[in-house]
Amino acid sequence: MPVIERIIKPKTHKGKQAILKREPKIIENAKQTFFIKGLKTTEVLQSCMKNLYILKKPYGQILQRRNDIRPFEDPTPLENFGRKFNASLFVLINNNKKRPNNLIIGRLFEHTIMDIVEFGVEDYKCLTNFKLEKISSDIKPMLVFQGELFESNHEYRRIKNLLIDMFQRETVKQIRLQGLEHVLSFTANDNCILFRSYKVLLKKSGTRVPRIELAEIGPRMNLRIRRTKLATDDLFKQACKKPKELKVKKKKNISEDNLGKTLGRVHVGTQKLNTIQTRKMKGLRKTLTERKSERKRKQVITEEDNAKKIKVNTDENNI
Repeated sequence: MPVIERIIKPKTHKGKQAILKREPKIIENAKQTFFIKGLKTTEVLQSCMKNLYILKKPYGQILQRRNDIRPFEDPTPLENFGRKFNASLFVLINNNKKRPNNLIIGRLFEHTIMDIVEFGVEDYKCLTNFKLEKISSDIKPMLVFQGELFESNHEYRRIKNLLIDMFQRETVKQIRLQGLEHVLSFTANDNCILFRSYKVLLKKSGTRVPRIELAEIGPRMNLRIRRTKLATDDLFKQACKKPKELKVKKKKNISEDNLGKTLGRVHVGTQKLNTIQTRKMKGLRKTLTERKSERKRKQVITEEDNAKKIKVNTDENNI
């Protein structure tokens, strides 16, 4: 017998709004992240998790209780948390003798595990170690990926995509120059990713364009790649599928050049210059002699047509 799922309708307006928030949308909201502690952690890991949470504010939530979760063996608890908090990203910290200072970052698709990457945190420095003015919260960061591995290696390409998902915020149509305050840099090294955070300083340059300098504000860490569990190509393709409403329809005879200018091609039919209505100006008016000659020409044409008709009629009568 097939199992029939019972659909529970909301009884209150607040319950209805909560269900509508969880429904899929054409333009999705910024992705939520939940942070989890393992059974054993260290001060370095807890500080690292808090700093990552600060970078994710307000799209993050820290769970205070410790959980015995092993995502590579049994990801079911993570899927339940994702369903509960309506979140598609997670950060898990744990520590053991075999894998010290373990940082696990992953994402879910339709409340099932999609990608998991396990890092080892090395050379960590928190935000308080940098005595500079920090950026304000809820600032959209600029993400910089350096290194050929992010383009040539399949595993690094997926990790790059995961990091973009982790640190990007809502899409915006316009942005001002003063809003570009924060830079997150990821440099691919030998089986390691160097994570750096900078503040953009706009200095005077004597021209309208300011001189830009970067000042490191933290956190700083080296992420050593230990284990990965990536989604199949089919699942990844399904997760990246765009709805029909967002697909841009191709317009005929319209293209863009290298500078971003829109170019259009117009197909014009045969023009009848004699019948084009032009502006009535004195210079375009016909003279008296031209009008008289035109009348005579029309009169001659009509007389010739009448003569032809009379000739045709007489020939028919003779027959």
